[in-house]
Amino acid sequence: MLCEKIFGKLSDVDCTGKKVEYVDIEWHEAFKKIHCKITDQGREIGIRMDDSILSRGLFQDDVIYLDDQLILAVNTPPCEIIEITLAPGHEKMAAKICYEIGNRHAPLFWGENGSFLTIYNEPMFAMLSKIHGAAAVKKTAKLDFDRRISASIHNHHH
Repeated sequence: MLCEKIFGKLSDVDCTGKKVEYVDIEWHEAFKKIHCKITDQGREIGIRMDDSILSRGLFQDDVIYLDDQLILAVNTPPCEIIEITLAPGHEKMAAKICYEIGNRHAPLFWGENGSFLTIYNEPMFAMLSKIHGAAAVKKTAKLDFDRRISASIHNHHH
C-alpha cells in the first residue's frame, strides 16, 4: 500500500465504520519524503510524499490513507526531551536558552507554564543545566508540533 497524500487530521475525517491504523513517524522523520513502515496492526506500507512535506511535515493524527474501510493515521511516539524552566526573576534568560538551542539547530517547542522543550542529548542537557536561573530536566514525552517555535525541524550540516 502506498500513501502519497495528507487528507487532513483524524478529527476532520468521518471514521464511521472504518478501521483506523496508526503508523509511527518519529520526530526526526517528520520531514522525510519517503518511508517504509509497518502500522500498529502489522500492515506494510510505503509513504512517498511530494516536496511540500519538506516544510509541512507529518504529525500526530495526520491521515495519510483513506478509503471506504480503512484510515491510516500518523502517530508521533514519545521521545526523550529536555524541559527547561526559568526561576522567577530570570525570565530574560529565555533569550539565551532559545539562542543556544537554535545555534545547535535543535528543534524548540513551547512547554507548559512558560517552559521550553527540546530533544534530549547529553551535551545539550549539560549546557542547558549550566545556565544561571534555568532548570533542565530530562523527561519522556510526546512532542506537540503545533507548539513548535522552530520554523522547521530538519537535519542541518555546515
